[in-house]
Amino acid sequence: MREYERMKKALIITTISGFVPQFEKNHVSLLQEKGYEVHYASNFDRPVYDHEKDFFRKNGIITHPLSIEKSPVNLLQNARAFGQLKRLLKREHFDLIHCHNPMGGALGRTAAGLYSPGSVILYTAHGFHFYKKAPWKNWLLYYPAERALARLTDILITVNEEDHERGKRFCLRRGGSVWKIPGVGVDVERFIPQEEERSRRKAEYGFPEDSFLLLSAGELNRNKNHRAVIRAVAQMKDQNIYYGICGRGSGRKSLEAWIRREGLQERVRLLGYRKDMERILPAADCFLFPSRREGFGMAAVEAMASGLALITSDCRGTREYMKDGITGFICERNRPESYAEAVQRLRDDPAGHRSMEKESRRQALCFSRQATESIMRQIYEKASEWRQQCPTEKLPL
Repeated sequence: MREYERMKKALIITTISGFVPQFEKNHVSLLQEKGYEVHYASNFDRPVYDHEKDFFRKNGIITHPLSIEKSPVNLLQNARAFGQLKRLLKREHFDLIHCHNPMGGALGRTAAGLYSPGSVILYTAHGFHFYKKAPWKNWLLYYPAERALARLTDILITVNEEDHERGKRFCLRRGGSVWKIPGVGVDVERFIPQEEERSRRKAEYGFPEDSFLLLSAGELNRNKNHRAVIRAVAQMKDQNIYYGICGRGSGRKSLEAWIRREGLQERVRLLGYRKDMERILPAADCFLFPSRREGFGMAAVEAMASGLALITSDCRGTREYMKDGITGFICERNRPESYAEAVQRLRDDPAGHRSMEKESRRQALCFSRQATESIMRQIYEKASEWRQQCPTEKLPL
C-alpha cells in the first residue's frame, strides 16, 4: 500500500509558468507529503513572475511545456496546447489534476474529462470573470463556459464569497463539492510590521525620509488601475506625497506617459518587479490597491500583514478583508479625487492611522499560509479517496 501511495501522480496546469513558484509552492509540498509525484504543465515562455532557474528541479517537480495562451482568441496556440495535454494525459495516467487560471481550467478540465476520466479533477477559480457589475461580454463568454466545465469538475475551489456562492449553484460531477480558501496564504512571518524602519527604508529606495509614501504592487495593466492614483497624486496640494508602484507589464509606457503628462517624474516612481516586497512595504505609510477587478488580491493582504493601512477600490476580492474605516478606506475606483480624499484623511488623523495599521495586521492573520494549508490539506485528503468512492465513466470522444 505504501509503495502504491508513493507512485501516485498529480498534475498542476496553469497558463503562466511562474504561477506555481509564486502562489502554489506550499500546495505542491502538501501533495508530495501525501505521496504524489508532482508534474507541472504550463507555458514556460510566459513566466510573468520571477523564480529561480532550478526551482522545479530543486522541488522535485516534473515539468511539461504547453503552448497555452491566456487569451481565448489565440485559437491556434490553445488548440496546440490541447493536443499536448491529450498526449500527456494518455501517457502519464494521473490520479489528480489541479487546474488554475481560466484557460488552464478550460483546456485542462476538457482534456481530463476526455482522456483521463479516472482522475480527480480540481479547479481553483482565482476570481471568475463574471461577477456583479461585470461587463456583459464577460457574462456572455465566461459564465456559460464555467457552468459547462463545472460538470467535469470534482472539486471547485474559490477565493472569495461571491464566487463561492455562485459556484455552489453549478452542477459538478457526481459527489462534487465547492470549497472556499482564504487566498493562497500569506506568510505572516515574512511580512511583519516594521514601523521603526520606515524612514530608513524610504531613503534606501530613493524617497525623502520625511515624505508620506503611497505604495502599490501589481501588474502594470488597465485592470490594476494605477492611473487613478497617479491622477490623485496630481490633485494633491501636498508636494511631500510620493507614490511608488511595484510591478511590470505591458502598460508601463502608458503609465510613464501619464506621469510625464502630470509633471510627476520626481514624485511617482515605477519600481519594477520586486522579489523583496517584505523590505519595500515597511517604507510605505499606506498601501493603495485601486483595481477594477480582483478575485482576491494577495498583494493587499501582504501589505496588511506588514501593518499598513489600506486604500482600495470596492470589488469582491477586497471585500474579503477590507473594512472601511477600520483597516483603511474604500474608494470609488474611477474617481481620483476619492483616493486623494482618503490619503488626506490618513494624513490628518495620525491616531486613527495607527489604529488602522494595527487592525490590518490582525485581520491579515486570518489569511495566513497556515489557514489556507489547513483547508487545502482537507481538500487533497478528500481528493485522495475520491475515485474509490465515486468512479466515473469515460466520456464519449
